[in-house]
Amino acid sequence: MKINPKKSLKGEITPPSDKSISHRGVMLGAVSEGRTVIKNILLSDDVRSTISCFKQMGVDILIDEEKSMVTVYGAGLYGLKAPKDPLYAGNSGTTTRLLSGILTGQSFPSEIFGDSSLNTRPMKRIIDPLTMMGADIVSKNNNGTCPLVISPSSLHGIDFLSPLASAQVKSCILLSGLYADSPTSVTEPSISRDHTERMLPAFGADIKINGNKVTVFPQRSLHGIEMTVPSDISSAAYFIAAALITKDSEILIRNVGINPTRAGIIDVARRMGGNITLLNEREISGEPIADILAKSSELNGTLVGGDEIPTLIDEIPVIAILAAHADGQTVIKNASDLKAKETDRIFTVSENLKKMGALVTPTDDGMIIDGTKSLSGAVIDSYNDHRIAMAFSIAALNAKGTTEILRSSCASVSYPGFYEDLESLQK
Repeated sequence: MKINPKKSLKGEITPPSDKSISHRGVMLGAVSEGRTVIKNILLSDDVRSTISCFKQMGVDILIDEEKSMVTVYGAGLYGLKAPKDPLYAGNSGTTTRLLSGILTGQSFPSEIFGDSSLNTRPMKRIIDPLTMMGADIVSKNNNGTCPLVISPSSLHGIDFLSPLASAQVKSCILLSGLYADSPTSVTEPSISRDHTERMLPAFGADIKINGNKVTVFPQRSLHGIEMTVPSDISSAAYFIAAALITKDSEILIRNVGINPTRAGIIDVARRMGGNITLLNEREISGEPIADILAKSSELNGTLVGGDEIPTLIDEIPVIAILAAHADGQTVIKNASDLKAKETDRIFTVSENLKKMGALVTPTDDGMIIDGTKSLSGAVIDSYNDHRIAMAFSIAALNAKGTTEILRSSCASVSYPGFYEDLESLQK
């Protein structure tokens, strides 16, 4: 994809539906009794991986592509069937980690693996707590990564003190806890995204939340629901940034989830001087949403770190783009988990920013960026990471000369229509 600088961006878009919520809706619907209808679901590559895995285990899932709606005819907590082949999770870490929690409670053996990128991502972070619960889960190659082999076992509840704030780790343990013989608790150093905790009670699960501690109680059954998925703030983030850094720009981004455990990008952008207004705030299916109006702004550097990192970990690539266009220095720290994403995003963000002429110093847990306000077009390697491709497509809008994004089609992992939406705003 070749992108030239733009004079201004104007218009409105509705970003794709929230990927995290879409995954969880399918998973909980699949192990519930009765029918679950998920409206406005994200039918991206990652979510289709989740759907495919459950279809392999006998769950009837109907996809209405035109309406972006999925109907899941749940098999119940104990009604999944043994898959004939290993479960393929594609590029999806969410599929792998959350589904592993469910698989530990089944009466059949299973194996789960992914593409070349996913098969390098760390799984010891779920293997260890699941093993503490009595699960029989091992890394097939004995290297802490996929493929994971899971055998039937008896699960007991634990009180797990998580060393990192990770919604995938937390959700994996809570889903496994549904099958345990006693309550299961997860305590995090800071609160990670809480979609699982919001959704479990809607499906009939009994949970208790006390600050950073979440406890799930064993369940005999869950029941299907109807739910609507809001637009994904991680996808909206690119267009918030696009408006802020491009002159004479104004973009209205509709129906965006503003769950406080996810909305750190808004806080950081405002702190940098970003002109962002939340309109029409409301709640749908237990999640707060709003329309976001973002306008061209003069930005200043800031410090990004601490407890806010879990609320914006996926948005750090595009926050780095904002930092490159700001006055002064931006320091991003306490974000070492960036190394465990689809790529080592400390490396991939830093390398590509340098190609565009930014002043950036990678660190062990983040990066230091001295704003230059002006980037130059370059050939950008996405490394097949969707968030790198999209973040640097936004950087290209305000660069001098043409920017070429290699392997740009990887954006479809989370945002199938990203380049079409970007084109629609260009005046």
